[in-house]
Amino acid sequence: MILITGSNGQLGSELKKFYRGDKVFFTNSAQLDITDLSQLNRWFSEKNITKIINCAGYTHVDKAEQEKEQCFKVNTHGVLNLSQISKEKKIPLIHISTDYVFDGTNHVPYKEHDVVNPQSIYGESKAESEKIFMENAFSGVIIRTSWLYSEFGKNFVKTIIKYGRKRNELSILYDQIGTPTYAYDLANIIYHILPQIKNNEKDVYHFSNEGVASWYDFAIEIINIKNIKCKINPIETAKYPTPAKRPHYSVFSKEKIKKKFNVKNRYWKEALKECLSKIY
Repeated sequence: MILITGSNGQLGSELKKFYRGDKVFFTNSAQLDITDLSQLNRWFSEKNITKIINCAGYTHVDKAEQEKEQCFKVNTHGVLNLSQISKEKKIPLIHISTDYVFDGTNHVPYKEHDVVNPQSIYGESKAESEKIFMENAFSGVIIRTSWLYSEFGKNFVKTIIKYGRKRNELSILYDQIGTPTYAYDLANIIYHILPQIKNNEKDVYHFSNEGVASWYDFAIEIINIKNIKCKINPIETAKYPTPAKRPHYSVFSKEKIKKKFNVKNRYWKEALKECLSKIY
């Protein structure tokens, strides 16, 4: 049996397309609170869980600057609980992390062994969760991803569509560079590699779609594909301050995950086009 936490989020919703039937437990925070160890212990004592995919997390990047305790409770304490159960029950665990663990000062794609240096509370909580995972889990992988979007929930793609249809023009950042990641493609990767995880093997991998873009490039592509008549203006980060600092550059090298698990990847514009065909 596979336990998938945070199943109402973007990634959890996409995983439902791959895992069906009575061999999977999809849970949300109301059904299973990963910060409550006693509840987790009861759950695992009653059910024959053999693998865990942790999609649960506190992801309100700006709110985290004022809600540090809640952010760390979910993103670090919750991961500690799952990691300890993984070790006790000898269960492989997949944990999702983020580009926010880096400071964004690179000019070449980040590799898995690059030193983390988070610049926000959210980034700090995710960096700490990685350390906790590596020290406590029985086996599994951390997958860092970036700029996640899907047909589900709230995300940049749906925001651009919403406001692009309401306004004549939008101002979007052009000096933050990364790679959009279609949550469906990440779910596909997880589905592919979960059976390949070996006992006592723990490692970190990067995954996003291929290519490089700014948020401005991303927005332009969205309105072009959806044929929305809205002007997109490029602006600098300095003119759009936010409570949490974002990495200016967060492009990933994906060579490690492709080589290890023999996975294929697609260009971000191709993935975006497929997602947009499912929205509205």
